[in-house]
Amino acid sequence: MRGLEGKHVVVTGGARGIGAATVERFRAEGAAVTVFDLDPGGAGLRVDVSDGDAVRAAFDDLGPVDVVVSNAGVSERGLALDIDERRWRRVLDTNLLGVFNVAQAAGRGMLEAGGGVILNTASTNGYVGHPFYADYNASKAGVIELTRTLALEWAPAVRVNAVCPGYVMTPMQEAEYTPEMLAQVDAKIPLRRHARPEEIAAVYAFLASDDAAYITGAAITVDGGETAGGLASR
Repeated sequence: MRGLEGKHVVVTGGARGIGAATVERFRAEGAAVTVFDLDPGGAGLRVDVSDGDAVRAAFDDLGPVDVVVSNAGVSERGLALDIDERRWRRVLDTNLLGVFNVAQAAGRGMLEAGGGVILNTASTNGYVGHPFYADYNASKAGVIELTRTLALEWAPAVRVNAVCPGYVMTPMQEAEYTPEMLAQVDAKIPLRRHARPEEIAAVYAFLASDDAAYITGAAITVDGGETAGGLASR
């Protein structure tokens, strides 16, 4: 991708899954990558994105950042009637407040520097109803609208986009679904499989690059065609 070599990139939730694949892709493009994660495993900084003070301190220590991929997130399968306030706050604090904290801290520096790119991990769950994930769905819908709002406020200097994956074969997905459930999901996706993390990482690399210089305020769907149709297609 054009324009990524030598850039300083921060990836939150970068120790595993989509985040780890994204770190690998940006490094392959010649970027310098810093990982934020609750459990970085020696490969980055321990940062709780739901803690605004910790996020601001981390960005202050890093200095100028060119690209941020805000990927840290949590989910837990369960009925809406069984979600207590503690779980609701944990999911929303990580998935939505965390994205805001990171965007605000990074965006302030980018605006002062005159440019930058912020990319947020949303989900197709943010615009299509999905049982058993009420808190997660609400958080991802918020990420999409936050992305659009920041893109308007921070243009033309800072581009802000969201990536909305469908089903991706990550450790989090495998922990929540049995092999039988995974097979059922694959059967309803037009491409008949889950996405691979590196395929989502490739979208991030493109959106961060100069090749995507005219893209901002977008929510890019990457779901193998799952949401292309209406009720009949399901």
